[in-house]
Amino acid sequence: MPLPEPERPGAGPTLEHLLALIATGTLDVVAAPCGTGVPVSDVVLHDAGEERDEDAWAATGLVLLAVGVEVSSPDAAGVLCAADRAGAAAVVMRRGARGPQAALLEAAEQGRTALLTRPPGQGWTEVLGRLRTALAHSLPDGAGGAAGVDGLRLGDLPGLANTVADLVGGAITIEDPQSRVLAYSRMAHEPDPLRRLTILGQEVPRWRVAELRESGFFQALWSTDDVVRRPADDRYAERLAVAVRHGSEVLGSIWAAADGRPLAEDAVAALRTAGRAAVPHLSHHRTWGRVAARAREGAVHALLAGSVQAAHDVGIVRGRPYAVMVAEAHDGREPAPGDLGDRVLDVLALQAAAYRPGCVTARSGQRLYVLVPAADDETDPARTLLTAARSVPRGVVFAGAGPVVADLAELPASRDAAKLVVRVLRDRAARLPASGAGSAVASYAEVASEAAVLRLLDRMDPLWGALSGPVHAMLEHDRAHGSRYGASVAAHLDAFGDTAAAAERLHVHPNTLRYRLRRARELFGVDLADPAVRLLADIGLRLRAARP
Repeated sequence: MPLPEPERPGAGPTLEHLLALIATGTLDVVAAPCGTGVPVSDVVLHDAGEERDEDAWAATGLVLLAVGVEVSSPDAAGVLCAADRAGAAAVVMRRGARGPQAALLEAAEQGRTALLTRPPGQGWTEVLGRLRTALAHSLPDGAGGAAGVDGLRLGDLPGLANTVADLVGGAITIEDPQSRVLAYSRMAHEPDPLRRLTILGQEVPRWRVAELRESGFFQALWSTDDVVRRPADDRYAERLAVAVRHGSEVLGSIWAAADGRPLAEDAVAALRTAGRAAVPHLSHHRTWGRVAARAREGAVHALLAGSVQAAHDVGIVRGRPYAVMVAEAHDGREPAPGDLGDRVLDVLALQAAAYRPGCVTARSGQRLYVLVPAADDETDPARTLLTAARSVPRGVVFAGAGPVVADLAELPASRDAAKLVVRVLRDRAARLPASGAGSAVASYAEVASEAAVLRLLDRMDPLWGALSGPVHAMLEHDRAHGSRYGASVAAHLDAFGDTAAAAERLHVHPNTLRYRLRRARELFGVDLADPAVRLLADIGLRLRAARP
C-alpha cells in the first residue's frame, strides 16, 4: 500500500513535494512502489563503493544520489537493494544510453524505495542543489521559517537583509562561506570603516579574514548553530554572527553590526531565528544563482555572435559604444580548475566586473571574453584591464582588445579583432621563444600590421595548399624526417639575415646554421638570395606555424 502523504503540521516534506518544486526534466520516476508521498528528511550524495556495515547502516527518509551508478550497470540492482534495506526514501541513478536492466526493475518492484533517474545533461551538484533548495523551502513552520521574515520571495537576499535589520536593530550583511558579500541592508547611518570596506570590495578584506581565522572566531562560528559575539573595540562596533547551515553543509553567515545605536535587547534571539529562516533563501541562491550565471554567459556569447536581442538579458545598453577584450590561457588547452591559467582568467573576470558599470564577462574554455563600455570619445576603454593582465607572469595568458564599435551589431567584429591580437601575440611567442620579446597584452591598434598579415594568411591558406615548389618540398621533408631546415630558414628571416643572431636564437653554432641553409638550397632549391623565394618561404613558414 502506498504510504499516505503527510498532512500534519511538522510531518515534513514528501518526495512528491520536492519533485513538484524542482525544474521539469531534472529527475524522472522509474518506480515508486510506495508512491511519492513518502517523507524525506535529507538529500545526500551516496558513494555506492564505500564500505559500510550493512546491518548498522541507516538511511531512513534519505534521498540518495548514487554517484557513479548508471541504471544499465550490473551493480545498480545491488545498490538499490542495499538502500532499500537501510530505509532510504529514494535512490537517484544516472540514465545512460541504455535503459535499466531487468534485475534493477525487479528489485524496484519488490522493495519500498523509489527509483529515480537523472538525464546525462544534469550534473550531480546541480541535482543536489535543486533538491536541497526544494527541501529547505518545504520545511514546516518552525523548522526553516521564522516569524517576521515570511512572505519574502525565495532568494530575495537584499529583502532578507533589510527585514533582519529591522528585527535586530542594526546593519546586516549576508556572506557566503568564503566571506564574499551576497547582500547587505540599507544604511540609516554612516557605516563604520570595516563595513564600508566590505561593501565596496564585495568581500571582507583579506587581512580581516586572517584576523578572524587566527583568533578562532571562524572556528567558533562554523561549529555552532548559536550566535557568536565579537565585542566592540576602539576600531569597530560590536558584531553578532550566526552560521546558516542545512544539515552539515554551511551555506553562509549573517552578520549584525551596531548602526549608530546599540543592538536591540533581543538581537541575539532575532539573529538566531534569522539564521534558520535564511536556509531556503541561501539554498536557492546557491543553486539558481549558478543557473542564472550560466544563462547570462550564454546571452553574452549570443551577443558576441551577433544576436542584438540578447542585450536585454545581459544588461547591455543599446546605443552605447563597446569594445571586446579577449584573454586566453597560454597553452591553448582547457584549463583545469585551480591551475594558474584558470585562476588568472577568474581574477581578470572579477577585475572586469568591478572595473566599470556595464562591463560583462563570459568564459569559453581557455578564453575569457569581456565587453567593456566606452565613454564618449574613448578609444581604448580596455586599457586598464590590459594593464592588469600585463602584471600576470609572462607566458600564462595573452590578452587583446578589439576596437570600439558604436553599434551592438558590430560586436562580433570587435571580438574577431581581439582574437586576432591574441593570435599575433601567440605567434610572436612561438617565433621568438628564447628572447621573450614583446608583451603578452596589446590593443588592436598596437598590432594592426601583424593582424592584417594574419588576415591575408587566412585567405591564402587554401591557395597555398594547392601549390607546390621548393618551400613546399622543404616543409614536407621536415614533416616526414623531423629535420630542421624550415626552422633554420625562419630564424634567418626573422634575424634579417644576421647569421650569428639567428644561430643564437636556435641555440646552434653559426657554422651549423650556414650548413643547413646551404643544404636547403642544394636539396630543395630554397635560395634565400632570391627575393621571391624569401617571400614564399616567409609565407609558408608562417602558415605552418599557424597550423603545425
